[in-house]
Amino acid sequence: MLGKIKPNFQQNLFQTRLTDLINLEHPLVKLAGELDWSKMEFEFQNLYSEQGRPSIPIRKIAGLLLLKEMFKESDESVVERWIENPYWQYFTGEYFFQNKQPFDPSEFVHFRKRLKEKGLEFILSQTVALHPEAKNEKEVQIDTTVQEKNITFPTDAKLAKKVIDNCTKIAEKEGVKQRQTYKRVAKQHLRDAYFGHHPKRKKKAIMARKKLRTIGKRVVRELERKLPEEILKQYETEFSNYKKVLTQERNSKEKYTVYTNLKQPV
Repeated sequence: MLGKIKPNFQQNLFQTRLTDLINLEHPLVKLAGELDWSKMEFEFQNLYSEQGRPSIPIRKIAGLLLLKEMFKESDESVVERWIENPYWQYFTGEYFFQNKQPFDPSEFVHFRKRLKEKGLEFILSQTVALHPEAKNEKEVQIDTTVQEKNITFPTDAKLAKKVIDNCTKIAEKEGVKQRQTYKRVAKQHLRDAYFGHHPKRKKKAIMARKKLRTIGKRVVRELERKLPEEILKQYETEFSNYKKVLTQERNSKEKYTVYTNLKQPV
């Protein structure tokens, strides 16, 4: 049967009331008051039988699931941290400070199986429902400070490799048969160019960078010879940038990068 947290407003000499320990203006305290816990219980009450041993209260286990997502914890760590965090205990419906685990972490597995994907989405949607006007806002601000980004530093070796790849794409698009594509060779040279600051790899990395530049110049010259003049004019800007990339040095004042998109023929 569905377990519930019974209100307990009576003082206890041997236990400390959580409201005496915490700051009532804390964000988690405010969030606990805004969430509709009774709606969650009503939503999931049909998943439990009317007889048998009472289950873990919905507010306690659903609240821990929300804390787990908010603070990126595992099933085991969120239960362990709950013991030492009075704000977490208050958020999950406790009235007095607890020094024992609320339940075994394996209960999360059983609870998720019972709710299935639809039920879990309902729990997470409750926090979104607190701000219904957000979907109508024209502008949304998102902090992406810790978000992983697909950004790589444009080193000379990477730029040379990109020149080689772009020249191969141009040759394929315009039907030019290259003497050699250098796909596998360039990839291996780029790997060799990594960690060039290490004493054991420095010499190999320097040679790999030189070879990438040599190959890049070679494929650019080959395309300039084999492409018809009218098509070559369409790629005049691209080839000019490729040459600057392949000839620039570490201390060059104007550094050039290579764009992956290719100019479409008119």
